[in-house]
Amino acid sequence: MNNTSIYESSEAGLNSFYARIYSLVGMGITLSALIAAMMLYIFPENLIQIAYGMPLVYLGALILEVVLVFVATSMARKNSGAALPIFLAYSALNGFTLSFIVMRYAQTTVVSAFVTAALVFFAMSIIGRYTKKDLSGMRKALYAGLIGIVIAGLVNMFLGSGIVSLLISVVGVVIFSGLIAYDNQLIKNVYYQTGGNVGNGWAISMALSLYLDFINIFLYLLRLFGSRD
Repeated sequence: MNNTSIYESSEAGLNSFYARIYSLVGMGITLSALIAAMMLYIFPENLIQIAYGMPLVYLGALILEVVLVFVATSMARKNSGAALPIFLAYSALNGFTLSFIVMRYAQTTVVSAFVTAALVFFAMSIIGRYTKKDLSGMRKALYAGLIGIVIAGLVNMFLGSGIVSLLISVVGVVIFSGLIAYDNQLIKNVYYQTGGNVGNGWAISMALSLYLDFINIFLYLLRLFGSRD
């Protein structure tokens, strides 16, 4: 199946391409939120049972998430029609695993973190979309910082330092804010470099990247806002 979409190489065509990507991001976030809400409010007994009695189910879901990310990315690069269902399956599964994290925090904290994440997401998206400055130079620094906080997080699992956890969360928000701006500029650059000849696979790939950026900012803000929960 040929899933290639050709957009007119113009500002209007670029806006249409952005709209396609953000509609996919919205679908992913909405699906994750719905699944998480179902686990929290419709199946809370099952959620608690799995959390405290069947931790291997949660661990298996996390491992499957990693697999689905790699599969979805691979299918998107091949411009395969399977990329979208896999992306949606990942979003649904992520909603399931997120429910185990969200259950630890007060509802007001979760709402505040989500709203703040949305505001940061859209602000950085606008910056990335319209800035004239080339953001490609900060890509290596952002990914280096990302590796750094992952390592620091693993070490802090043994240290249990609240201050280190707080610092990791702050740096995490900064890193993923930068990645949102970078990813939005990348969309524009690739669009014009290809003369609008971009496939649906590319749209799904970028939607997955932006979805992950948003989820990570939400989680780091949740840690910051809920440090006393």
